[in-house]
Amino acid sequence: MTFTAEPTVEGTTAKAVLGSSPSKAIAFGFRLNDEDIVEVRWIRQNADVRVTGTAFAPFRQSVTLDQYHLDCAHEYIVREWPEWARPYIMASVGVTHISGTAGFVNFTRFSFGIGAGVKAFPFRHLGFKAQAEWVPLWVSPEVEAFCGVGCIVHFGGKVTSQGEITIGPVFRF
Repeated sequence: MTFTAEPTVEGTTAKAVLGSSPSKAIAFGFRLNDEDIVEVRWIRQNADVRVTGTAFAPFRQSVTLDQYHLDCAHEYIVREWPEWARPYIMASVGVTHISGTAGFVNFTRFSFGIGAGVKAFPFRHLGFKAQAEWVPLWVSPEVEAFCGVGCIVHFGGKVTSQGEITIGPVFRF
């Protein structure tokens, strides 16, 4: 993930690059019906952020990325597949908080996700999940309101992207 760091010095553009690293996650959810699932998910990733392009020497800092999302998934029943394996698509919405140890990076922003995967339940209460998701993060939000007889609100800003691959166990009760 790369985004422009603030404040910038005139004539330079500071960039913050968040390195990739393994993360841990937990989700709790329920089925609306046989094919639709709603989950609340928390992901924590400990990584390094590298800041370049400043008037000072480039530096690194340890950061923690916490993501809180509401996931909505739709599973498909494919006739050619075994009953215990289902592909699915999902969309998520929530916030991402990034905090650094030295205090340089510390913010919370709106994020959302779009993904797909496969769930396999070879046992009644134990299964496995493999998922890929694209998670854009709204790093520089801008909101403008124009009012006259009525009001118009304009949302804008910059978005940076993160890709996530999730593989892990699923417990069903």
